[in-house]
Amino acid sequence: MKNFILKLFINSISVFVLAKYILTGGVHVESFGYAVIVALVLALLNASVKPLLVLFTLPVTILTLGIFILIINTAMIQLAAYLVPNGGFRVDGWWWAFFFSILLSFLNSLLERFVRSTTQPSAPDNGVQVFDKDGNRIA
Repeated sequence: MKNFILKLFINSISVFVLAKYILTGGVHVESFGYAVIVALVLALLNASVKPLLVLFTLPVTILTLGIFILIINTAMIQLAAYLVPNGGFRVDGWWWAFFFSILLSFLNSLLERFVRSTTQPSAPDNGVQVFDKDGNRIA
């Protein structure tokens, strides 16, 4: 649960930064609260709708060597914009959603890598030693 909340927060930051500062011409988010809602809607869509779309479009995805997944991601962004209430998140077209999905994936991976590297504790030495069959210490 803690990992899900952390990923949701990272995704919210990415949505807010991309919409407010990078893709200001075509992607609009009203506030950080709406960015959290967008991140939650995208998480729900990616867990429920996206696997079905990937399964049904598997032949096209194989023929395009995976490039069709970008179209599915674009559709998820468009669907999220439709589902977020009160116009808190708007995307002005398919191309804006396409660029937004690519940049969102890239920024999320960067932020997750940064957070993982700063919060990952080193392995504690609890006195347990593991040896292989020749007597060499493994861990």
